[in-house]
Amino acid sequence: MRGHVQLEPAWLLHPRPFRDSSLLLEVFSRDHGRVGLVARGARRARARERALLQAFTPLRLSWRGTGELATLTGAEPDGPAVALAGTRLLAGYYLNELLLRLLARGDEHAALFDGYGRTLRDLANAAHLAVPLRHFECGLLEALGYGLNLEHDIVDGQSLDPAARYEYLLEQGPRRLAGEAPAGALCLSGDTLIDIRERRFEAPETRAAARRLFTAALDLYLGGRPLKSRQVLEATLRLGRGTAASAQHGKEC
Repeated sequence: MRGHVQLEPAWLLHPRPFRDSSLLLEVFSRDHGRVGLVARGARRARARERALLQAFTPLRLSWRGTGELATLTGAEPDGPAVALAGTRLLAGYYLNELLLRLLARGDEHAALFDGYGRTLRDLANAAHLAVPLRHFECGLLEALGYGLNLEHDIVDGQSLDPAARYEYLLEQGPRRLAGEAPAGALCLSGDTLIDIRERRFEAPETRAAARRLFTAALDLYLGGRPLKSRQVLEATLRLGRGTAASAQHGKEC
């Protein structure tokens, strides 16, 4: 990371108290990836940064220093905050936790940065939360170099048959099933795999299958440690399923 960065586009992923009056910030920046910053004095009552440094607000940040932690030297808004509430807000925190857990500090991911901002805005208006979440998860796996094989059968190299049934083997790809699926197998139809490849998530069965597939893939790289935000989001949706509030905020995650 360069020693002095000026007005870098960024999003705040997570703040936490640091010493007496400061904040330790984890931010996702466009050209420098995930960065750790110390915002000195930001917890003081009149600190301008205290009101500005909020999740889901596009920012322009300046900092100085190298190594694991740099010092925040300036912060400006880069547009209006994305208004998220209810399960949409929980979905936003899910995105943040994914980035915190899976991105190494200092690795540039400009396309993923743009996709994150787009996903937040889509969450604010989506009829189904699952659609922007699945788009983001797919892009995240690709950005990290863990993109899924959704092109061909790993046994014979043949293109996926929409009428066939496949077992998906993580870090390998789909294998056509000739008989009963093994217990616990991740099974999907060929037409569903093709829809996921083309990022067509309009059908409820495709959204459900994509959720199972991406969750299994992400869990592999998360090392088996559960995401707290995902647990809270799923529990909230279960409690609200079938109510008017659930219908308004989206029934799926």
